[in-house]
Amino acid sequence: MWYLYILKCGDGSLYTGITTDVDKRLEAHRSGKGAKYTRGRAPLELKYRELCGTHSQALKRELEVKGLTREEKQALIASVSSE
Repeated sequence: MWYLYILKCGDGSLYTGITTDVDKRLEAHRSGKGAKYTRGRAPLELKYRELCGTHSQALKRELEVKGLTREEKQALIASVSSE
């Protein structure tokens, strides 16, 4: 199973990615072995995760979310936080 996730970086920016293991991927980001974008932007905080199913579905969802504005991403994060 694949997941989409959103991290909040120490500089306030949001990073979106996909993985099969969110916790392991977060540790990779935190140890500097994740995406180049997240290096040097600590602390990193997991703000959102969404089960996507297949790799193909996760890639499609990632493109959708990366196309959202910052405000729309924050609304997506808030929709889960308020449930």
